[in-house]
Amino acid sequence: MTPHFTSTIAGAPRIGARRELKFALEGFWSGALTGRDLSQTAKTLTNAYADQLAGAGLDSIPTSGRSYYDAMLDTTALLGVFPERFHDVADHDNDGLPTHIDRYFATARGTVEFPASAMTKWFDTNYHYLVPELSADTRFILDDSALLGDVQDQLTRGINARPVLIGPLTYLSLARSTDGSDPLDHLETLFEVYARLLAKLPTDWVQLDEPSLVTDLAPDLLQRVRAGYTRLAQRGGVFVNTFFGAGDQALRTLTGIGLGAIGVDLVSDGVTPLEAWTGEELLVAGIVDGRNIWRTDLCAALATLRRLQARGPVAVSTSCSLLHVPYSLTPETALNPEVREWLAFGEEKVAEVAALARALAGEVDETLFDAAAASLADRRHSVLTASRDASITDADRKRGPFEARLAAQEQALDLPPLPTTTIGSFPQTQQIRSARAKFRTGTITAQEYGDAMRAEVADVIARQEELGLDVLVHGEPERNDMVQYFAELLDGFLTTANGWVQSYGSRCVRPPILFGTVTRPTPMTVEWFAYAQSLTNRPVKGMLTGPVTMLAWSFVRDDQPLAVTADQVALALRDEVSDLVEAGAKVIQVDEPAIRELLPLRRADQAAYTEWAVGAFRLAIAGAPDEVQIHTHMCYSEFNELIRSIIDLDADVTTIEAARSDMQVLAALKSSGFHLGVGPGVWDIHSPRVPEPAEVAGLLTAALESVDPKRLWVNPDCGLKTRGWEETTASLKVLVAAAEQARSTLLQRA
Repeated sequence: MTPHFTSTIAGAPRIGARRELKFALEGFWSGALTGRDLSQTAKTLTNAYADQLAGAGLDSIPTSGRSYYDAMLDTTALLGVFPERFHDVADHDNDGLPTHIDRYFATARGTVEFPASAMTKWFDTNYHYLVPELSADTRFILDDSALLGDVQDQLTRGINARPVLIGPLTYLSLARSTDGSDPLDHLETLFEVYARLLAKLPTDWVQLDEPSLVTDLAPDLLQRVRAGYTRLAQRGGVFVNTFFGAGDQALRTLTGIGLGAIGVDLVSDGVTPLEAWTGEELLVAGIVDGRNIWRTDLCAALATLRRLQARGPVAVSTSCSLLHVPYSLTPETALNPEVREWLAFGEEKVAEVAALARALAGEVDETLFDAAAASLADRRHSVLTASRDASITDADRKRGPFEARLAAQEQALDLPPLPTTTIGSFPQTQQIRSARAKFRTGTITAQEYGDAMRAEVADVIARQEELGLDVLVHGEPERNDMVQYFAELLDGFLTTANGWVQSYGSRCVRPPILFGTVTRPTPMTVEWFAYAQSLTNRPVKGMLTGPVTMLAWSFVRDDQPLAVTADQVALALRDEVSDLVEAGAKVIQVDEPAIRELLPLRRADQAAYTEWAVGAFRLAIAGAPDEVQIHTHMCYSEFNELIRSIIDLDADVTTIEAARSDMQVLAALKSSGFHLGVGPGVWDIHSPRVPEPAEVAGLLTAALESVDPKRLWVNPDCGLKTRGWEETTASLKVLVAAAEQARSTLLQRA
């Protein structure tokens, strides 16, 4: 029997505490760094984190080897199933990187000839993954030399390494078919492939992540999963981990088949009785929150662990991988001292896991437990978290009928058919970043910084007019991030100096901390909008981030219902909408790219979520008069699952990421009877390529076949913050030309 471990974490971050991997990736992509440079950076980060975990006292160390983008993409590479369009990308020695690295990055970022694979959110988080593309003819060919080498390196270094892999069910459940077949038809075959892989791994334990087991699954599929894991369990030391939801279904499926360990998320779960677990397997208890940044109630957690330990062997862990939280609280010396005492980032969570494991073994650190209890009591009674009542009625969430609004907006805006626009941001150039850094360090004054940003706004407006766009944006040069910008201006939020987490690839974000009651001290965007609008006769959009996205992309207080917090944010935004209208805004965009993100994974829980999420958005916009056109934007989500809620948002125009997913949302729009304005994106801005005119024209033609031309807008998939001006200008020229050609065709048919 494989010896049990007592303490671990569910998974490790990869980007680096100072975003070392981000900069190495971008250096490699630009040609400034070699493959050896990138490989060495990834190895250094992997080794340093493993040493940190071992030094903290954890006795089982998770490792996925060197990862250069995303665990799902790593699995695609491991299984040898890159998209067929990239098969001709030549393998060659990249000086320390895997030989498949060019196909790997082509899948993630696209090439001049071909688009990247679709990207969407990892369950209900703000992390993104690359969607596998499979067909009935897919054949899995193990390419495991890099993984085996990295694991052996850890063992040689004396690390009790535990390889962490995406499990067969989750990998196939999240894949997309290229030929209409069901990716899950490959399940039995993939279990056999995993059996061959697991036999090669030289470690006592191997972890297979199966978060799909917390979602709604049919009984026959669960039986197939049970049979597959019965086969894998013969290896010994197989640990199946679940997270992001209740573990009851997973336990019913997996207990009693010889697995070494089963992991459950006791934070999202709410600590259900776990009745299916009889104590035969090691229960890896995810009792420390891996997704949020509040200190653990150590006393309550220890009581739960002791109750479970009375039934069988228990190991202490985090509820999910720590890639979802910042590395350490130590650098955050400028935070409000009172609030700082309530927090635990990655390093602090590792310490909590170790302390709980020691306590479970009989060695309780009274000082640490007392400090945690005092912190919780202070937070509970602090004036910073005191609740405030808001009198909100159903009428506060309603606008006039859409047809009446549309008539008023057509008269107010006088736009051509198929109006063109962008999503909000334009390139954040080195000059913009430099000015922001100088202002932050006091090198330039507020007046000098404001002048520099106004010059950027003027430049963006002039460029858009020259391109021929119909509805303009100010470009958002003053905004470091679409959530952080507002968090810095709203009471009830804190922002960090170095609280970076990976969103995808080299993209990192610093989620704000929503710790108390949210209010708006002063207008936040009116000055920028008014200046931009003064430079042009064309309508300029007022740009806001919606209440659900503010929550989804922040670390949110867990001491009151999310619905209450969402309404507080919505009321602050409602005041901003009113001020924008007073300043002359005819179009206001309230972005909700994260509307799908917080959707509960179980269908039984989804209706309650959509009710408050939709209600909060409508509360934010309902004060706008009929003639003001309200836009919203969504990206990288499974829209088909949420189409009814998108309709219920009642935005006049919804712009949606669609190019990267090949317009898959169109079928849902058509079948749902979507009657509002919509702009399915015709340019995938996350691929470093200028789209071909025929490509954009084809996407626009497909959109016209499913959407009433009177309701259709033409726009990119997402904001242009990460793009350069050369490709932005070239791509927008293609977009505008495609719209003009489509207008001509419509006029000829009329």
